[in-house]
Amino acid sequence: MSAIDDLPPLREVIRRHSLSARKSLGQNFLLDLNLTARIARAAGSLEDATVVEIGPGPGGLTRALLAQGARHVIAVERDPRAFPALEEISRRYPGRLEIIGTDAQQFDPRPFLGSTRAKIVANLPYNIATQLLIGWLSIEPWPPWYELMVLMFQREVAERIVARENDEAYGRLGVLANWRAETKILFDISPSAFVPQPQVTSSVVRLIPRTSPEACDRRALEQVAAAAFGQRRKMLRQSLKSLSVDPARLVAAADVDPTRRAETVPVGGFVAMARELTNIRNTG
Repeated sequence: MSAIDDLPPLREVIRRHSLSARKSLGQNFLLDLNLTARIARAAGSLEDATVVEIGPGPGGLTRALLAQGARHVIAVERDPRAFPALEEISRRYPGRLEIIGTDAQQFDPRPFLGSTRAKIVANLPYNIATQLLIGWLSIEPWPPWYELMVLMFQREVAERIVARENDEAYGRLGVLANWRAETKILFDISPSAFVPQPQVTSSVVRLIPRTSPEACDRRALEQVAAAAFGQRRKMLRQSLKSLSVDPARLVAAADVDPTRRAETVPVGGFVAMARELTNIRNTG
């Protein structure tokens, strides 16, 4: 393991500050600084960049982001036990690390950004990772305050994010993610890289927001996808009845056969059905 700076090894930091990972906080600490540097590099050039990091813990990824040249890292950490370790990093990189002690699900970074667009780079706590992503993908108005996301998830969640029609993992999350962003799994990380070791492989996913996603109401899109995938083994003419409109009108608008199932419909088909659902509701 090569050093990325002159700060102590992460194992020493964890031992000195008694930072045992807590399952209740979804914590699994990534100690390999080569891997944290690889995640940081996956976000592209960080020179002059503002980065929002969620759940920095002992600061392995934080250090990598700063060592790669990030001008400003906003580290959101709800566990006060991690603050002393993060303060040590802040002293090593004066004026470049801002530590925010709050719950990431309640945090709005926009007051800290001004007119700058940020990059989100994080080893997300497993227990809130999906909720955080959905929140970031649901921001209104669009485009959002971030220009890029490089995030770590359990492999199963990562597959759901990037899934498209006819993929086994395709569902509501894939529809929302691929409607609003270009998605890609960049690489996997073995459980052995973490302390404690999780039971599953992790994957690093890159999401680049689309400047102009296909036009539709996001809430209508979520409702159509929820109805279709809520009964995914049923044909659309049956599963879409839960929307209390004529399914035939929705599938016709998308030029989709009503006997098809949700997993065969591309994102554009769901967008077309969402637009028609909005039209029906607006015209009574």
